[in-house]
Amino acid sequence: MWQKLKSSLFLQVVLALILGIIVGISFHDFSLALKPLGDGFISLIKMLIAPIVFCVVVLGLYGANDIKKMGKVGAKTILYFEIVTSIALVLGIVIAYVFKPGVGMNIDISKLDGKDLSVYTERAHTMGTGSDFLLHIIPKTFVDAFASGDILQVLLIAILFGIALLLIPKHLGDLVCQALEAFSEVFFKMMGLIIRLAPIGVLGSVAYTTAKFGVDSLLQLGYLVLLFYVTCILFVLIILGGILKFAGLNIFKFLNYFKEELSIVLGTASSDSVLPQIMKKLKNLGIKDSTVGLVIPTGYSFNLDGFSIYLTLGVIFIAQACNIDLSMHDLLAILLVSLVTSKGAHGIPGSALVILAATLSVIPSLPTIGLVLLLSVDWFIGIVRACTNLIGNCVATVAIAHWEKDIDHARARAVLDQKV
Repeated sequence: MWQKLKSSLFLQVVLALILGIIVGISFHDFSLALKPLGDGFISLIKMLIAPIVFCVVVLGLYGANDIKKMGKVGAKTILYFEIVTSIALVLGIVIAYVFKPGVGMNIDISKLDGKDLSVYTERAHTMGTGSDFLLHIIPKTFVDAFASGDILQVLLIAILFGIALLLIPKHLGDLVCQALEAFSEVFFKMMGLIIRLAPIGVLGSVAYTTAKFGVDSLLQLGYLVLLFYVTCILFVLIILGGILKFAGLNIFKFLNYFKEELSIVLGTASSDSVLPQIMKKLKNLGIKDSTVGLVIPTGYSFNLDGFSIYLTLGVIFIAQACNIDLSMHDLLAILLVSLVTSKGAHGIPGSALVILAATLSVIPSLPTIGLVLLLSVDWFIGIVRACTNLIGNCVATVAIAHWEKDIDHARARAVLDQKV
């Protein structure tokens, strides 16, 4: 048993998660002091995300050696993201109206204390317009994108760099790529060392969160949290499982393949913490580097399935809790606004509440202060939200690769069956 625990990162993380809950409940003040363990682990991971994404995307583009094909893959990727995100948003609305998680709460808006919301509403007001979002993708300098760690900025630079490599003499392009391959190998080796610290990071993060919010908040809004969990599970098994089946793969074997990454996300509530590992594992399934390098970084901003479900479910929950009737026009507005605001969630501190605040602010009949109702359970919802986002992007990569015939199906099935 000890040998199995020693060799299995998955078991170590699960044990750390359980210990974190026990410590958080039993030792309140001590647990609050453990926050730096979780923050430090995520910071170590984020330190390497930008250079790894840059190397993977550039090497993928250069290896594909076809600019026109990459443009076609990019267009199909955005189309896929919009379709699946729309399904997730509509699912959130349907579930909210069928199961009515907020009905009967009879919240008096005038008695809600909004002081804890100020930081989220301020960020929501500074998000800017669609043009501001597009301009933000362009970094001030080449180095600034890596310094800030903005994935979309790094992706833009990597795409331009990869295209430029294809346009210079081949012997020079080969030299640059050889150097990038060496750097990539070093970065992934560094990531392998850091990921061994995952149990410590998970223990600190879970203990701190349990001590800060306690189980009382979970019990008070348990129906909403449970409803969100079940909705995400159904979305993964039915919608994403159906997409995988179309590509010839099994959803349960697929989830088992990524169990270590999912356990880390479950403990840290951050899908950023495993981005490099999932890119490596997707390539191991027999998917071309160029497809993985394009779909995954883009998906982290444009394909947030779990967040999309929560966005519409949360907005309608607030309306129901405050006894506000929504017209068909309001629902359509929520859906259209959510399609836009859901694309800006990644990289914003407290992103879920910030985007919810931004969405509520453009629907006149909905009170932004209603977000107070969700503050105490945001972490509990966030862990499954992040896992669903992660699974959604992994499935998206397989779907696009299948669409473009950029996947070795025989190898993928062999890997998932643990025969390779």
